[in-house]
Amino acid sequence: MHLKGENLSFGYKKDHFILKNVDLSLYSGEVLGLIGDSGSGKSTLCKILSGYETNYSGTVSLDGNKIPSGIYNPVQLIFQHPEKAVNPKWKMKAILNEGHVVSQEILDSFGIKKNWLNRWPNELSGGELQRFALARALSPKTKFLIADEITTMVDAITQAQIWESILNMVEELNIGVLVVSHDKNLINKLCHDVLYLSDINTVNY
Repeated sequence: MHLKGENLSFGYKKDHFILKNVDLSLYSGEVLGLIGDSGSGKSTLCKILSGYETNYSGTVSLDGNKIPSGIYNPVQLIFQHPEKAVNPKWKMKAILNEGHVVSQEILDSFGIKKNWLNRWPNELSGGELQRFALARALSPKTKFLIADEITTMVDAITQAQIWESILNMVEELNIGVLVVSHDKNLINKLCHDVLYLSDINTVNY
């Protein structure tokens, strides 16, 4: 499959763009890196590609077709701060299975322990919550993952474990991944190819 963003532009004010004429392509099984400075529009681009931000110009398509709204989005966004993506009033088992029943294989792949399922979100660390966010995002209908600085807040060992799990699942499920980070070493270690946002964004800072 082919996820494509064409001529994507976004601004909070008229004629004040943070993204302008951005083109980006991602294919099934590809791990593509996107590097940009803080405040350069990386997270906004992630939200556009995954359907969270709709107030933009340009097109986002999947195999040439517009991604329909109101159904499960095959392009899943993983946020930098996983606590913002969970309902604090739900226990982790309910959060995990909100959209679909997550397989035991995926739980094992991300090292999710059985006793974590009965905990509240505030009883887990950031790294543990991020494992849940990833497991939940890997529905059988998911074709692409947008990973926005997802391991910035965890220690080096947890970071390595999470990315090893992601890359294993990507290969097994043939999912395309956009790895968004300011960490060039991480990007170069993980990705088949690398884009610099400053090279594909025509905004003049």
